[in-house]
Amino acid sequence: MTDRPLILAADDDPDILTLITLSLERAGYEVATAPDGQAALELARARTPAMAVLDLSMPLMNGLELTRALRADPATATIPIVILTAAVQSSDIDSAREAGADAHVKKPFSPRDLRARVDEFVRGS
Repeated sequence: MTDRPLILAADDDPDILTLITLSLERAGYEVATAPDGQAALELARARTPAMAVLDLSMPLMNGLELTRALRADPATATIPIVILTAAVQSSDIDSAREAGADAHVKKPFSPRDLRARVDEFVRGS
């Protein structure tokens, strides 16, 4: 068991997952990864993360569906959720907020910016 905060990262692009993992592990976080929304939900139910970073477009369950499922479960209802999206339309961002996301980060993203967002929510810095 570790005392590092656990971050759930879900994205169907393995390169994005690697980038997120390396960036956040270097910042002192533990990262659990999932290639789709269903696997991410199962991980979150097995071990409640401190925060979730979710891709908007994933197979089996997209980021919006996953956000709604996390918000509906008392164990994960209050964890911060950041949506990663290549979408630039404000309607996509609005949909993410309506589903319960706390923030979004546009792809391509800077690992430094992502770490700052995670730090902001998890560590309050």
